[in-house]
Amino acid sequence: MNSNTFNDTTQELVLVLGATGKTGRRIVESLEAKGVPVRQGSRSATPSFDWNNEDNWDECLAGATAVYINYAPDLAMPGATDAIRALTAKAKRHGVQHLVLLSGRGEEEAQACERIVQDSGIDWTIVRASWFNQNFSEGAFVEMVQTGQITLPDVDTPEPFVDVDDIAEVAVVALTEPGHAGEVYEVTGPRMLSLADVAAELSRATGREIAYVPVPHDAFVNGVSESGAPKDVVWMLDYLFATVLDGRNAYLTNGVQRALGRPPKDFADYAKEIAATGLWKAVA
Repeated sequence: MNSNTFNDTTQELVLVLGATGKTGRRIVESLEAKGVPVRQGSRSATPSFDWNNEDNWDECLAGATAVYINYAPDLAMPGATDAIRALTAKAKRHGVQHLVLLSGRGEEEAQACERIVQDSGIDWTIVRASWFNQNFSEGAFVEMVQTGQITLPDVDTPEPFVDVDDIAEVAVVALTEPGHAGEVYEVTGPRMLSLADVAAELSRATGREIAYVPVPHDAFVNGVSESGAPKDVVWMLDYLFATVLDGRNAYLTNGVQRALGRPPKDFADYAKEIAATGLWKAVA
């Protein structure tokens, strides 16, 4: 790999949007470890960044030479294209030199956002990711693992789950090293896993039975809604299980290998690491 281009100057600044999220937090930590100046973009930061309020966007972008774009909750959400278009226009006015966009595989709306970034007039890199391993340890499904029942829609389509650590590392090299502009890195794990396969891997890692309990799609969505989950979360889970898991993404890609020169982390290794922390201890 090429050496870090930020080592030669103290004038470079990376704005990381979604800085407290799964990928953003890891990217911030990695950039700071490399000595790269970072501005965290989140509602809790100063200046704050909120996708629903453009008031502070200019202040966040001022002086930034590169931006990691992580749209919450997902680029498939209505209004995402308008927000990405507004952000890229402001980024160009502020002289941003490189945009790295986290996108989703098989989402037409996400690919529309990719085209906005690609047509922005700024150097870009797209990181197009499959479903995260960490959905089972940092996301909506962690309590299901703890209770021993992964109660999700009745889907047998396999998905090449990818580790967030790999996604973050791809983003970091794209943000800090030459040679990644104009690349679309479609990142997956090294093998296909159905939800039943995931449950089996989690059972092996935890040493107890974790069962996949398939339920009708509508019943699942209604259950999530009745649990008090935010409306955007309910919408996203409905969309993802009804649309993205229809087989369109049921193949492996080499994005991690191309970007990092190594294979992606396997789900089994991820599961062993998380199980060792005690996060998945059984709860009643």
